Amino acid sequence: MIESFPVSLFGENRKIRVYMPSGSAEKRYPVLYMHDGQNVFGNEEAIGGVGLELHEYLDKHEVGIIVVAIDQKSAERINEYCPWVNGEVTTKLLGKPSFEGGKGKDYVEVIVNKLKPLIDSKYSTNPHETYMAGISLGALITTYAACTYPHIFKRIAGLSSGFYRNQEEIEHLLKTADLSQLEKVYLDCGTKEGGEILAGPFLETNKAIFEIIRQKGIEAELKVIEGAEHNYQNFKKRIPDSISYLLA
Repeated sequence: MIESFPVSLFGENRKIRVYMPSGSAEKRYPVLYMHDGQNVFGNEEAIGGVGLELHEYLDKHEVGIIVVAIDQKSAERINEYCPWVNGEVTTKLLGKPSFEGGKGKDYVEVIVNKLKPLIDSKYSTNPHETYMAGISLGALITTYAACTYPHIFKRIAGLSSGFYRNQEEIEHLLKTADLSQLEKVYLDCGTKEGGEILAGPFLETNKAIFEIIRQKGIEAELKVIEGAEHNYQNFKKRIPDSISYLLA
């Protein structure tokens, strides 16, 4: 079952979509927060016309988890999913400077201080089992959330992570943050992310992040998918692996 309701985010209502498993109402379920909410479930409202159809996988395999999907605002996506203004790595990879980003910290604060308490009060959640997953820049903001609130977001997944937009800052944060409460990290990346020019550097930025996480002794996995490109046709195939890893 999927239902939706609005939550105020940056002064305007943003749709929140919530998937509830069909199990007992008496049971307390872990909660997975996801970004790019329009693309998490069906294709009807999905940007680009292809959604993950995650509910179909969860229903078929009777996965006991609540999924909270937060709709994005296309014009503000880079700003909201980047905790810092884009830096030198962005300039190098894109061939020009970008001054976008910087709202990600406030975005995470809304999830932690407004949305999570609301979800925990309204649904049959286990508030101590809270996870987060994201795709591309959604993976960047997910990793930031885990670094700043590792006691809340204890397991995270990032598909085709767009770390490069804040590469310098997220590497520093991962190195300096106390991540002793972080239990699991799943990352994956295709070998053709961003086309011929960006594919190699894109993969290297993901490997750099994974290596920092691995060195901190956190249970983590990085899957490199040969030939995978940066699109929802590819993401849709891989989302089951990330869910399985987080819940195992």
